[in-house]
Amino acid sequence: MNKKLQGKPYVILVSLTAGLGGFLFGFDTAIISGAINFLRKQFHLNAALEGWVMSSALVGCVIGAAISGYLADKFGRKKILFLSALLFIISALGCMIANDPAFLVAARMIGGIGVGFAAMVAPMFISELSPANMRGRLVSLYQLAITIGILFAYLTNAALLHYAANHVQSADSFTYFYMVTEVWRAMLGSDMIPALLFFILLFFVPESPRWLIKENKEKNAQKILERINGIRKGENELDSIRNAITKEKSSFRQLLEPGIKIALIIGLILPFLSQLAGITTVMYYAPSIFEKAGFGTNSAMGSAAIIGFFNMLFTLVAIWRIDKWGRKPLLTWGFVGLSITLFIIGALFIQSNTDSILLLGAFVLYIAVFAATLGPGVWVVISEIYPTKIRGRAMSLGTLSLFLGSTFVTQTYPILKDSIGIGTTFIGYALVMLAAIFFVKKVIPETKGKTLEEIELFWKQKGNKSFQLNKETV
Repeated sequence: MNKKLQGKPYVILVSLTAGLGGFLFGFDTAIISGAINFLRKQFHLNAALEGWVMSSALVGCVIGAAISGYLADKFGRKKILFLSALLFIISALGCMIANDPAFLVAARMIGGIGVGFAAMVAPMFISELSPANMRGRLVSLYQLAITIGILFAYLTNAALLHYAANHVQSADSFTYFYMVTEVWRAMLGSDMIPALLFFILLFFVPESPRWLIKENKEKNAQKILERINGIRKGENELDSIRNAITKEKSSFRQLLEPGIKIALIIGLILPFLSQLAGITTVMYYAPSIFEKAGFGTNSAMGSAAIIGFFNMLFTLVAIWRIDKWGRKPLLTWGFVGLSITLFIIGALFIQSNTDSILLLGAFVLYIAVFAATLGPGVWVVISEIYPTKIRGRAMSLGTLSLFLGSTFVTQTYPILKDSIGIGTTFIGYALVMLAAIFFVKKVIPETKGKTLEEIELFWKQKGNKSFQLNKETV
């Protein structure tokens, strides 16, 4: 980053760079959607094995999320982002050259570990750098990057399919094999390009100032805080962080203390519930779902790209309003809206009313609701509710819960689809959303506009029973 750049422009550029981890998350999640039909035929996948090929990356995500917190607290946020980028590169190369399902699963699992690292560390890193009044929007940039990655994956798949269908050249050439004969290899290998860009740009971002203070590197932290907030405000921020960290314990036991225990419950349950909305199913299987509804292959891929576009578009709505509306209203209305749209999608499939306009419209509405609410809202909440000394390890639990939810939904969808049907499966997702509404209303407090240290103080005061919780605000 330009050393002369300061204040908002600087922190926005740093956040965008870290957000590339989200782009890779989204790209890696969605790129398999264009390849799965080819993989099913080439490797003769049954429903269970198809689910394993699809969800293997999520198993890697679980592993990455489980260990990334410890690694990020020990070695710093920036180094783990570097490791994430490297794993993405290795995974893309492995997927491109795979010759059997086992090798492909292993390569996707490596990429999944990279996703787990990036998914946990990137939003936490952005949260720790962001001024309180911008934190919701800046952390939401990570979710925006995920949606852009998903859209680019769909567009890449569509472009490669078009190339494979129309390109004529020597059948013996290298590119013909990878981009025409077995075009799925080019799809899965294309992840390498953004991964290389991410790796290079990480050289130009700073370390998290809160991690530096935890490691007694206050001079380095002060320079970063002053560059972001100005000299006076930077010094005040340094004092506030130092005082909070001095009182903290660097042990998981802190998570079991009264007050903080509620933050732990939120961090475990909220991400899992968000995945039971079936978002991973939609992103992984969108082309297959549309083909099942009667769309042709190219039309199905185009419809999936439309979903990816609206996913990105409505995330911008969340970025625009999250620091105004607050976290709690965003999550509440998100679960309400998802329940309604999932019922609509399920009913359309059950009644075999899969007219292209109706079904596409229902999916666009579903994506619009998720992108404007749960998508960014969950990442913002789990990135800001934990004490600094254990934020990495604690947030890794929340990220782990999210990926366990994703893995569960992705692994079970092919089986549910074949046994009870697509429509009934989506109705089931809708029912879970009703329970999620109750959880948000009863358990999650509002945290907008508060510094990370003020949020931490709130949990401590709540635990000491000397602070009366206002149901709407902290």
